[in-house]
Amino acid sequence: MLRDEGSRTTWQVDISAFRLAPVPVTAGEFHGGDSRLPVTEVSWFDALRFCTTRSAEEGLRPCYTLGEDPDGLGIGWDRAADGYRLPTEAEWEFACRAGSTDVRPGELDEIAWYRGNSGGRPHEVGTRAPNAWGLHDTIGNVREWCWDRFDTRVYGPYRVFRGGGWFDPPRACRASCRRKSHPTLTIDDLGFRLARSV
Repeated sequence: MLRDEGSRTTWQVDISAFRLAPVPVTAGEFHGGDSRLPVTEVSWFDALRFCTTRSAEEGLRPCYTLGEDPDGLGIGWDRAADGYRLPTEAEWEFACRAGSTDVRPGELDEIAWYRGNSGGRPHEVGTRAPNAWGLHDTIGNVREWCWDRFDTRVYGPYRVFRGGGWFDPPRACRASCRRKSHPTLTIDDLGFRLARSV
C-alpha cells in the first residue's frame, strides 16, 4: 500500500521480486575515485544514463532506451532486461519500510542524516543504522529518484523522488513522503539508488 501524505490518499500496487542496492550511488562510483559521499546534483536523466552505461560495462542488458525528448516521455523500459535501473516508487517504499508499517524504519537519529544531525551537509553512505533488510540511508542523507511519474494529469512529465535529505526536517523523513520535479532537476540533496529485476 502506498500513501500520499499531501493528498491523504492510499492505493495498492503489485510488485515482483527485485534487488535494491544497500546504499545510494556514491560520487566515487558516478564520477570516478573513492568518495563514499552520495552523488548529488544528478538529474533523472543522469541516473538513467548511469544505469545504462554500467549495465553495458558489466555485460548486462540495459533496461532503458534513451531518446531525445526533453521531458523523457519517449524513454522506454524493457522490463525483461537484467541491467541496472531505478526502482519504482512502490519498490522503493516497500524496501524502505522493510516489513514495517511505521512512518520510518527506526529511530530517526539512528537511521538518518537530516537537518537535526547532519551539520548542514551530506555524509558518507552506510554510516547510519540500516533498516531490517540491511538497507542504509533510505531515510535521510539524499532523496532518491524513482522511475515513476508523479501525477500525469496535473504535473505532466514530473518524476517522483523519495526519502529525505540531509537538510530535511523530521516531517519530510518518512517512508510515505513523496516529492516530484521535472526530470532535468539537479539539487544538492538528491541522488539515486540502483535496482535490478529478478
